[in-house]
Amino acid sequence: MTDEEVLAEFRAAGALLEGHFILSSGRRSANYLQCARVLMNAERAGRLARAVVHKLPRELRQEIELVVSPAMGGLIIGHEIGRALDKDAVFLERPEGTFELRRGFTIAPGQKVLMVEDVVTTGLSSRQAIDAVAEAGGVVIAEAALVDRSAGEVDLGVPFYPLVSINFPVYDADALPPELAAIPAIKPGSRKQ
Repeated sequence: MTDEEVLAEFRAAGALLEGHFILSSGRRSANYLQCARVLMNAERAGRLARAVVHKLPRELRQEIELVVSPAMGGLIIGHEIGRALDKDAVFLERPEGTFELRRGFTIAPGQKVLMVEDVVTTGLSSRQAIDAVAEAGGVVIAEAALVDRSAGEVDLGVPFYPLVSINFPVYDADALPPELAAIPAIKPGSRKQ
């Protein structure tokens, strides 16, 4: 799937938004990819997941024993990538602000994990999720995502395989361009302020 085909999927789902958005990192953007909308159609979610899996090197695909994703954003794409790989998929939650396994999910000592996210911007959530997997005994061998918003700058400490890389400009809240400052900001993601 080409970058333009991926973006066409987002546009078709009404998931490529324009306005003034507060990202989970706290930074601001005039563009937002609402992955929940692009993934709400099961056929489209499966198609995107298979495209992500095709980006993974064959040797890596053979090593993966479990797919883990952080809730909420990574949950659906993680599940669909698990399906595409024919591997179990579990998710992390942060009921008290720190990622943890719940609902009886476990990771076997040394189990090789593919971390899956919807969007990676700064990589903070991914690194926290990777740490949580390590604390549970697993070994994250790579991360996959639908979208890399970091302009290729993110360092997760493991190989990173995004389906598409997008370089929408982002700004600090105190350094907004006038046209963005004139629009009320909204926080469309799942994380609290």
